[in-house]
Amino acid sequence: MAATNGSSQGQVFLIFGNGFIANQIKDLLLQEGKKVIMSRARIESREQVLSELTKHTPTRVINCAGVRGTPNADWCEDHKIETVRSNVLGPLNVVDVCHELGNIHVTHLGSACIYNTLPGDERPPWKETDEPFFQGSWYNRSRLLSELSIRHYPNLLLLRVRLPIAAVMHKDNHITRLLGFRKIIDLTGSGTVLTNLLPGAIILSEHGETGIYNFVNPGEISNVEIMELAKQYIRPEQEWDTFTLDEMLAILKAPRAHCVLDATKLQDKLREYGYAVKDQREALEEVFQILAAKGV
Repeated sequence: MAATNGSSQGQVFLIFGNGFIANQIKDLLLQEGKKVIMSRARIESREQVLSELTKHTPTRVINCAGVRGTPNADWCEDHKIETVRSNVLGPLNVVDVCHELGNIHVTHLGSACIYNTLPGDERPPWKETDEPFFQGSWYNRSRLLSELSIRHYPNLLLLRVRLPIAAVMHKDNHITRLLGFRKIIDLTGSGTVLTNLLPGAIILSEHGETGIYNFVNPGEISNVEIMELAKQYIRPEQEWDTFTLDEMLAILKAPRAHCVLDATKLQDKLREYGYAVKDQREALEEVFQILAAKGV
């Protein structure tokens, strides 16, 4: 299913959010010679969203705004109202106002942390057709409520992100977070290697694709494997210990989602446009090679 907003020629991209992912998308679009507007609007304010859209008249909207919490998602447990405003009310405002203004296409960067697979469970990877359910933390609940609220809009492309990784040493890069820990949990799961996947997000947006996609690289990777790659490429002195899921949960305010997602739908769709989605290991190797070349 695709929204009808015209060809990719002459498109104007309005990006809500100014963080880790938003700025990478902006840079990619500018490299392609696209017109990009970075909005400072608070998306929980319907009036601000409407003002930005009527002022700039974009052909494509990309919403990267939202909160995860600092230093981690436990922040949301103590800031429930702020979390709901940013992660639930905000995306609903953006998608709904765009729909009301003529079905403007919206790409929303959501979360894959709405599924949970317990260690030892041999179930297959979660597909887009599997009903999401996990709300172990307030952050998870806000992302679940958001998806359930907006997923039926015909102008929406919803990309589910999990553990974003890129060749940029930003505080929200999963690599950066791991390098700051002395103890890590050794579980395998899905991850979003932005360096490989963000060009694909732009392709989907340009062509007006809609619906929900697990925005992850195929395959599984563990935190230990990531740290081993970091040690190999950029941090030869890096050391770490591992701990169990129970030990991790004992020091957190709320549980975390652990899941493996099926990336087949994303792979197949981008293959139609001649773009290859790399598997987890290959995509991660590429990221660390870039970081090493930068001398980080």
